[in-house]
Amino acid sequence: MFIKNLYEKYKDVIPYLFFGVCTTVVNVVVYWIAAHPLNLGVMPSTIIAWILAVLFAYITNAKWVFFSKATGFNEKFKEMISFFACRLATGVLDWLCMFVFVDVLKLNDLIIKILSNILVIILNYVASKLIIFKKKNEE
Repeated sequence: MFIKNLYEKYKDVIPYLFFGVCTTVVNVVVYWIAAHPLNLGVMPSTIIAWILAVLFAYITNAKWVFFSKATGFNEKFKEMISFFACRLATGVLDWLCMFVFVDVLKLNDLIIKILSNILVIILNYVASKLIIFKKKNEE
């Protein structure tokens, strides 16, 4: 009974964390490939990684985390625009972290990328839960 209650309480957090980790893996792996083997530099690699990670996150969050109830083109488009706008805000935070801590302070790029993504995951959850995928009966 305790486990069932715990699961019910956190049933959207568990898949969010799982897909958040998957999104972080996409972000870090794409960043590493772009920055190291392709030698594109820190900022272009960060932007490319962010774009692919956000696309992955939108699909997984809408389908398997928050079970989007958006119907019709207008609702889905509005939801997607909200998602990308919130992700852009946290993407700017990620870019600033990479610029300040890697380009300016010369800290390890992969460690900073991982730490930055932890902060981004937390902020994205709050935005998704309270703004983007808010249940219709909560509006």
